[in-house]
Amino acid sequence: MKLSESQKKYLRGRGHDLKPLIMVGDAGLTESLLAEFESTLAHHELMKVKVRAGDRAARDKMIETMCADHSASLIQRIGNVALLYRANPDKKPEKRLRIPSC
Repeated sequence: MKLSESQKKYLRGRGHDLKPLIMVGDAGLTESLLAEFESTLAHHELMKVKVRAGDRAARDKMIETMCADHSASLIQRIGNVALLYRANPDKKPEKRLRIPSC
């Protein structure tokens, strides 16, 4: 999903007070971690992920892989924490995260 800068700004504001829900450790992107990531992202739509990796390139690669494999958008990355968003059209309309239109 392509988001405008104003939509990303809105989502950054909504995600500011969130705590990381998924923490990627030394084992990396295991099958069970990715399954948990998928279900958590489907439920919350906007979430933080904390990635512990040896270097910046490995950390960025893990975040990129999670976004590409699960159709999520990277909203912001600060240090080891990434804010990710993916709309869930299967949720009831009143439960969805509403973002402003372009």
